[in-house]
Amino acid sequence: MTMSDHYINGLNSRGFHRLHYTDWGDAANPRVVICVHGLTRNCRDFDALATALQNDLRVVSVSIAGRGKSDWLPNADDYSYPQYMADMTALIARVTATGSNTIYWVGTSMGGMLGMLLASQPNTPIRRLVLNDIGTVVPKESMARIGKYAGMDPRFDSYAEIEQYVRTVSAPFGPLSDAQWQHMTVHNTRQHDDGRWGMNYDPAIALPFRKAIDKDIVLWNYYDAVQCPVLLLRGEQSDVLPRDNALEMTQRGPCPRLVEFAGIGHAPVLMAEEQIIAIREFLLEP
Repeated sequence: MTMSDHYINGLNSRGFHRLHYTDWGDAANPRVVICVHGLTRNCRDFDALATALQNDLRVVSVSIAGRGKSDWLPNADDYSYPQYMADMTALIARVTATGSNTIYWVGTSMGGMLGMLLASQPNTPIRRLVLNDIGTVVPKESMARIGKYAGMDPRFDSYAEIEQYVRTVSAPFGPLSDAQWQHMTVHNTRQHDDGRWGMNYDPAIALPFRKAIDKDIVLWNYYDAVQCPVLLLRGEQSDVLPRDNALEMTQRGPCPRLVEFAGIGHAPVLMAEEQIIAIREFLLEP
């Protein structure tokens, strides 16, 4: 089985936009895993995980608007969670049209927050939830750190230069092989008409984000309403998911199992074997 590319339509404040997603595994499989990336990432972050899961599960990985091959939004204020939730509802409708009645969700950072918000709703179709380095309290200090590079539009004269930039800003992801760094660079950068290289997202995605970095994000009300099984992943050095917050999460709400990865900050990139195994075992539990 191999990856296939697809698009769905979403509706923003000024018209329609297209969202790109990859589809892995048997399209008739009733168990569908939806994978959603972090703030500046895109659907190709999950290629390694999807490859490992596709024989047992259908895996759908989406690029949120403004990232990857998905359309940029004309109104920057639409880069917000209500818009993202509406778009993900359209995606769920698409992937369940073939008769699937079991949705699993794997979300990294922003994608995990989206999963938490959707899983907390009455009659949610989400049956299992993986929260990758995101919790119920996101400290304003970590948001300020991310805001220093998120939405920036640096330009580089060569591919080698931008790969080094990617390695630098993504260093908290932990140790990766040269092939993995190249995969991340290829799918998260683009070459402009003038020949220079830049990041593969709309810089405007960070504008609403920066408006909210002066205070902590608190999501306990949503989290406590989640009733499906949850797996909580954490980079041991993460500043986005402090350890005391992660431990408190294991004692309330859905009481998830916590798995931490040494030598990694925000966020585990889900390419390492131990990270993939943890998710696979959780999703395939009877």
